Amino acid sequence: MTSLSLLQPMSPCKKVILAGVVCLVGWFAAAMPADAFQLITPEEAALPAGPVPDFQLRGSPTRRPNVVVISPRPAAGLQHSPLDLKLQFHAFGGAAIDLNSVVVTYLKDPAIDMTQRITPFISADGINISQAEVPPGKHQFWIELKDKDGRIGGTELSFQVAK
Repeated sequence: MTSLSLLQPMSPCKKVILAGVVCLVGWFAAAMPADAFQLITPEEAALPAGPVPDFQLRGSPTRRPNVVVISPRPAAGLQHSPLDLKLQFHAFGGAAIDLNSVVVTYLKDPAIDMTQRITPFISADGINISQAEVPPGKHQFWIELKDKDGRIGGTELSFQVAK
């Protein structure tokens, strides 16, 4: 009859190693929630800051679409990662937001187009990312969009993540 090695007594050295492996696995599992989304990589965050686009709106007889930052709240102070990123889109004059026009840029040098990465989180209501993993540091984004009538709107989003 063949004996199973798992059922045999372990040496104290093997017990210590097994306990260490179990602790490491638990630590790594707790370090990043299972449903966390890597919004920004540490390599991207390490790039130098880029300029905020010069966005000048000329007068218009109708209101342009806008973006309202819900979370992280503007001027809320230091944030902790993971964080919830929630933006609301508003269109006016009976127009709807053109979802294909939404562009999200991480303001680094060079600028990083984040649009494709966050497309699954974009809807007619806005952008909603729960548990976004973001490295420590200051982060600035530019969000630009159009409504179905071609009017352009945009806003800056910036926040600081604690170490």
